[in-house]
Amino acid sequence: MALAQWTHAMEWLAAAAQDPRACKKDWQHGSTGVHLLAAGRFWDVLIVPACLGLRAADCLDGIPRLVPGPVLLDERRQQVGFFLPPDPLSTWVGQGTRYVAKGGWIAAPAPHCRWGDLRWLRPPDGSGTLTAPEAMELVLFRAMNEVVRSHGVRHHRHELPHRSVDTQAVPVGYRWGMASSRPR
Repeated sequence: MALAQWTHAMEWLAAAAQDPRACKKDWQHGSTGVHLLAAGRFWDVLIVPACLGLRAADCLDGIPRLVPGPVLLDERRQQVGFFLPPDPLSTWVGQGTRYVAKGGWIAAPAPHCRWGDLRWLRPPDGSGTLTAPEAMELVLFRAMNEVVRSHGVRHHRHELPHRSVDTQAVPVGYRWGMASSRPR
């Protein structure tokens, strides 16, 4: 990652922190320090089980002319988070799926962190590029088909994660984040 691109990525991510200056200072001094970042203003995060998310991240690379957004791996929780445009009217549903939007927080390392339990599979590029929800639905469908083919239906009877625009589906304030294991 070039210095200018890294700087833009750091500023873009840190802008979502409660104290952006402290976050940037921490990351500028070589720390991979994890910071809590607010979702819903610059981006939302779709979190799926790693068995599906890792394949979906690979599938994103296979779509011509698509520049995907950041992808974060939480190895301890076995989850992958995809950064999507903020959409207050949508939620995503599916077994093991969480959608972190306005009012939710995620834990994220420095944008250069490509190692450790919490790391970037695809770091932010600083331009604000996010994965389109339609592309996300497509790669999740492809990834689920690959998982079923390789592991069999018995192991993966999960409902395919998909977007729902029904605002009644999830009560306001009931969001989960990668940093929290309980509803807020």
